[in-house]
Amino acid sequence: MLTNAAVFSADSRWIVYDVRSVTDGSVFDGTRIERVEVETGRVERLHESQNAACCGVVTTSPVDDRVVFIAGPERPTPDWRYGPAHRQGVVVDASRPCRAEILDARDLVPPFTPGALRGGSHVHTFSGDGRLVSFTYEDAVLEAAAALDDPRVEKNLRGLGVSVCGRPVRVPRSHPRNHDGSAFSVLVTTLHDAPRPGSDEISKAFEESWIGTNGYRRADGSRQRYALAFQGQVAPADGSVIAEVFVVDLPDDPAALTVPGDGPLAGTANRRPCPPRGVSQRRITSTADRRHPGIQGPRHWLRSSPDGGRIAFLARDDDGVVQLFTVCPAGGEPVQVTRDPWDVASAFTWSPDGRRIAYAADGSVMTVDVANGISRRLTGGRADASAPRPEAVVFSPDGRWIAFMRSVAAEGGPRNQIFIVAADAD
Repeated sequence: MLTNAAVFSADSRWIVYDVRSVTDGSVFDGTRIERVEVETGRVERLHESQNAACCGVVTTSPVDDRVVFIAGPERPTPDWRYGPAHRQGVVVDASRPCRAEILDARDLVPPFTPGALRGGSHVHTFSGDGRLVSFTYEDAVLEAAAALDDPRVEKNLRGLGVSVCGRPVRVPRSHPRNHDGSAFSVLVTTLHDAPRPGSDEISKAFEESWIGTNGYRRADGSRQRYALAFQGQVAPADGSVIAEVFVVDLPDDPAALTVPGDGPLAGTANRRPCPPRGVSQRRITSTADRRHPGIQGPRHWLRSSPDGGRIAFLARDDDGVVQLFTVCPAGGEPVQVTRDPWDVASAFTWSPDGRRIAYAADGSVMTVDVANGISRRLTGGRADASAPRPEAVVFSPDGRWIAFMRSVAAEGGPRNQIFIVAADAD
């Protein structure tokens, strides 16, 4: 299974993947992280889980040989088995395979340790300089407290976090599921159990992307070095629930993420962990009045152009067709990019020069020229189960290749296989 982005090594030589047993990835049962050499098809094993743990959703660093992925619990028990609040990030240096380090520390007993999480992290992605890792997060402490039905206890809601690499965190051995981590991890989004209708309050933050390889340029011309674009779940005045584009700006110095803001970084027994000082969250799109409001289409992660100037997302046009749109991280009206008669049917990525976006539609891998909206078909159309899968259509860092998956008939049932197509194929 390919992840939705960052599957090529920094030199474009390798593609990383996991080995889940079902083609849609809905069962998290893979036990190996591997990579395949693009030119030769040679496979190397980077990690193999032990003690009944599983692993998957691997991405690469843009600056070195590190990969990061999800690991489920070793020696799972009925009360602690794989789930959103019971997983963690793991880092392996591909030049030294099978030597794993846990990324995010965990501390489940108050007083909680700053820099450690109290739950599970998911879909880890390196920043453009490799110093930070973003992830989505759910809280095991608040999940367990939900059974008490106490109105004083905040809900376990999905949010976003960031790990500062190279700042190890040690935790007390006060719980059998506590463990140390190689990075200082914090939550960076502000969530509300019951967002006020018509407000910018959100109950969920998810499907994030780093903005630019070096941030983005603010309206005043200065540069915001670290920022994440994400989908935020809001409550329009009509009582519905939709997702909009949000941005969270982070301090320029990663060390500043260790400084508490309006509340404890580690949270309390009743409260979610609070963002660090200098973190600012804001809404970018407001689409409730459109004929088809909100972000729509297949599951996808927002993606920023390499220069940080545009954030791409999917929404339906006035005819109900799922199209690619972009919006500036500083704000403004969204711009429609694709104008095809068929739905965009997959996650997508930008070319490294920022000129094109690759995606699947109409049974093919396609690219669209962002400037003129002209789509180009790179693979023959397939109307059956062997069409390109929706999870990943990923440009290589050198811009030469696009990686994707197809389901291929095999003994014992269909299996996903990785394919590449030249980005400039006729």
